[in-house]
Amino acid sequence: MPANSLHFLLIGDVVGKAGRAAVTKILPELRQKYRPDAVIMNVENLAHGNGITPDTITEMEKAGADYFTSGNHIWDNKDGLAYLQQQHAKVIRPANLPLNNPGKGYLEFSIGTRKILLINLTGQVFMPQQANNPFHCLDEILKQHSAEQYSAIIVDLHAEATSEKQALAAYADGRISLLIGTHTHVPTADLRTLPKGTGLVCDVGSVVSANSIIGAEADKVLYRFLTQMPQSLTPAESSPVLFNSVLCEIDPATKKTLSLKRIDQQINL
Repeated sequence: MPANSLHFLLIGDVVGKAGRAAVTKILPELRQKYRPDAVIMNVENLAHGNGITPDTITEMEKAGADYFTSGNHIWDNKDGLAYLQQQHAKVIRPANLPLNNPGKGYLEFSIGTRKILLINLTGQVFMPQQANNPFHCLDEILKQHSAEQYSAIIVDLHAEATSEKQALAAYADGRISLLIGTHTHVPTADLRTLPKGTGLVCDVGSVVSANSIIGAEADKVLYRFLTQMPQSLTPAESSPVLFNSVLCEIDPATKKTLSLKRIDQQINL
């Protein structure tokens, strides 16, 4: 393995107060143990399950997270809208949703002398928003950003269908370093590197109460299923918390993924 390879810790959708508390408790230990060059976290459910606030982002930065992707719920909290439009914001939102919406769809950052391109997209299959085609959107972004200037290109595809995530990874194989899936809150065990070097995991998972249904209070979700009646959902806040993440190693010379490893824990608050 190259001595100068890049390491990224990728954390699944962090949901509400319990998710943030678990990150605050475990992330310093994980940074110490694995020494990632950057920690990337999905935060569309960070503030009580709905979007972000400046305070919740600051809380995650203090815990050790560096950069943040999101998804279809990123605009649910009005307190986060102004933050998304700030020049220094480290949170991105799906690039294939309307361009005039708050936020940006990709972010460039540096690790020493190495430049990294982080891209956020959302899927079309089974998703509620009328998003533009993520395949075409990725093409446009890559046309505008020459791959030669980057040591790694990472894409978070926030989508329901594993087939769509696998298809985009296959389409972009050799043009991006890694495609991670988010949104379902359920981790997948399909970690692999495709023939031309692009890494893939269909869903990183989430950071949610173990006694929830994908992060929401179970009784309210069951009410919806049993009655087909509307019911507002709230994040479950009980301990323990499931913490899902993936550690990725990328060769900056080739931009290929060298290894992927699940880092999953159950955390008592």
